[in-house]
Amino acid sequence: MTGPTNHTASATDDDAVMDAEALRERTLAALVTARERTELLTSCVEGPDLTAQVSPLMSPLVWDLAHIGNQEELWILRAVAGQEAIHPEIDSLYDAFEHPRSERPSLPLLEPEEARRYVADVRGRALDVLQGAALHGPRLTEAGFAFGMIAQHEQQHDETMLITHQLRRGPQALTAPDPAPAALLTGPAEVLVPGGPFTMGTSSEPWALDNERPAHRREVAPFFIDTVPVTNGAYRAFIDDGGYDDPRWWTTQGWDHVRRHALTAPLFWRRDSRQWLRRRFGVTEEVPAGEPVLHVCWYEADAYARWAGRRLPTEAEWEKAARHDPVSDRALRYPWGDADPGPEHANLGQRHLRPAPAGSYPAGESPLGVRQLIGDVWEWTSSDFAPYPGFQAFPYAEYSEVFFGPEYKVLRGGSFAADAVACRGTFRNWDYPIRRQIFSGFRTARSAEVS
Repeated sequence: MTGPTNHTASATDDDAVMDAEALRERTLAALVTARERTELLTSCVEGPDLTAQVSPLMSPLVWDLAHIGNQEELWILRAVAGQEAIHPEIDSLYDAFEHPRSERPSLPLLEPEEARRYVADVRGRALDVLQGAALHGPRLTEAGFAFGMIAQHEQQHDETMLITHQLRRGPQALTAPDPAPAALLTGPAEVLVPGGPFTMGTSSEPWALDNERPAHRREVAPFFIDTVPVTNGAYRAFIDDGGYDDPRWWTTQGWDHVRRHALTAPLFWRRDSRQWLRRRFGVTEEVPAGEPVLHVCWYEADAYARWAGRRLPTEAEWEKAARHDPVSDRALRYPWGDADPGPEHANLGQRHLRPAPAGSYPAGESPLGVRQLIGDVWEWTSSDFAPYPGFQAFPYAEYSEVFFGPEYKVLRGGSFAADAVACRGTFRNWDYPIRRQIFSGFRTARSAEVS
């Protein structure tokens, strides 16, 4: 029996080696994809546009660039590999908590070429670490978590830099093909999500961040949810009906915000004669009626829902609609199943520079028939950002824990600017309810009558 036993052990060892190498390749691909996008976003404009601050809400692009490298150095070179700091004197400059965005242009930041050399140096060393790292053991390195965290962090800042490009005045710097036209959606406008328990969050997704954990059972009453996100055309009906002038539809804080800032339409919209135009990455175009509405704050989304006789879904409702398979009573990684996103499933990764028409990606719909839950636009929910039962901060409290509270509202699902590595059925985003520069939209819900 010695021979067969050794043969089985050897095969198991070989499988483990193959799994480790596949994980290493996947991790390398995530890092490379993020860096290619970072380089595109920081090479398509001249130096002055890299160092300028286009809005007090945003950092100069060159700050985001060096911050990406600094976080990679902190977590891969220092925390994982135990290496000495390359430039310890710059740590405080790129600490997001030490300096608010409005102050960052006044800091002695690395110049663009210095920043490029720095991030390239860090990346070269990080890839050497990845090549020899044991992708198991302590939680920081288990399944390559630290590398996955860094890839997600870079992609999140890439989305932030794309927001900066949208805010930037000047000629068009980025181009991408438009999404394919969508066939007319002939199904129901809303879908019934049955009541009952489901599994929310995850304890098994290897690169899930702390606020997505742990998996837990959640009870949700039956409700209806929009089949697709609210479109520009539908939102224009709210505007045309005087929605921005009627306090009935707004919370007290929302109405105060609308009055104080004279809001009359989504950000980047303007009326020209009888049509609505919008500015999108340096191009002025007619607002497309069939596209999900974009650049609305939580107050606007909530007001529209009230006007429509509906409401925003809770975060739990959104996740149940996106992940719950009522046949197997299983929580899926994505609405379409457990497979990683492909171009047939969702509009992700800056492949396009706009949302796809409502009704797109039938291959990406949920088991109940809800579409575009992943990609296109971040979707506001009614929920405050709060920890799940059993939450534990990891690997640092500043990623999630310091933001928990009623000041922030949860967004789910990702946008066309989010990458698949930082967007899944359990991924949670959050922001102040006044934020409009983000790629945010929404869909509505209503409670189902229980007989």
